[in-house]
Amino acid sequence: MRSLLRVLLLASLLFAGAAIAQAIEPLPFKDHAEELRYQHLTAQLRCPMCQNETLADSNAPIARDLRNQIFQLMQHGQSDAQIKQYLVDRYSEFVLYDPPVARNTWLLWFGPLLILLVGAGVVVATIRKRSRAATPAASPAVNTLDEGDDW
Repeated sequence: MRSLLRVLLLASLLFAGAAIAQAIEPLPFKDHAEELRYQHLTAQLRCPMCQNETLADSNAPIARDLRNQIFQLMQHGQSDAQIKQYLVDRYSEFVLYDPPVARNTWLLWFGPLLILLVGAGVVVATIRKRSRAATPAASPAVNTLDEGDDW
């Protein structure tokens, strides 16, 4: 029984080591500045598969391929703007983690503010409506005592 546990433990360690080795992608950068540029660029781009992760954070196969593509484009002397444009041409502006403010992205940029303003308007209108309903209309004072009654 103990030997079976040892074999299973050894096998799991080997598979874990292979998975870690596959996840780490050592790239031959020329210098530290190029590595920082690569990291900055992959942090600005979105994984098309994960949708809520940057290329730097994603472990999806397409993210790995795009990171390698970015590295190759950097090696060919492409600027950051050219690399981003290449990816936008291929995957649309969705690949940009922070899309530019343009006519087709106004709702994305200003939609939350619009929703907040509409919600604030609804709250103010509701408060005014309730305050009007809570205060009774001014009416003349009614005397409940008759003038002829003596107590």
